[in-house]
Amino acid sequence: MIGAFLKERNYTEYPHQTGLSFRDLPSGTFAFRLNVRAGRDRSVNIPVDVVVQPHGHHSGDLPILIEAKSAGDFTNTNKRRKEEATKVNQLRARYGADLQFILFPCGYFDAGYLGYEAAEEIDWIWEHRIEDMELLGI
Repeated sequence: MIGAFLKERNYTEYPHQTGLSFRDLPSGTFAFRLNVRAGRDRSVNIPVDVVVQPHGHHSGDLPILIEAKSAGDFTNTNKRRKEEATKVNQLRARYGADLQFILFPCGYFDAGYLGYEAAEEIDWIWEHRIEDMELLGI
């Protein structure tokens, strides 16, 4: 769904390359399941579902990171809500507070889950409102 949305806006899927840094994505491209180096003291690879380098950006600019989340019931989300917070904190420790990390929730996500993510300064765009990605400059 995200790939189709981006392609409709003249984005090109960037092929996977060994050693590709997410900062090296050319303007107007995106990649699925890209590993991003994170952490300050100990480097770790964090898999990110979608990485988008908006049109008009330059090599080395921080792209937008999108984490797709699917849940069949509210119990599942409560067990996993700390995963995104840990991930974004490790990424921001390395790249700074300006890093855009967006959740793309599909399914059941209640106010408790969303409140937890908001407290960690993580924004989200609902699957049924994918056009809100345009607010990110996509």
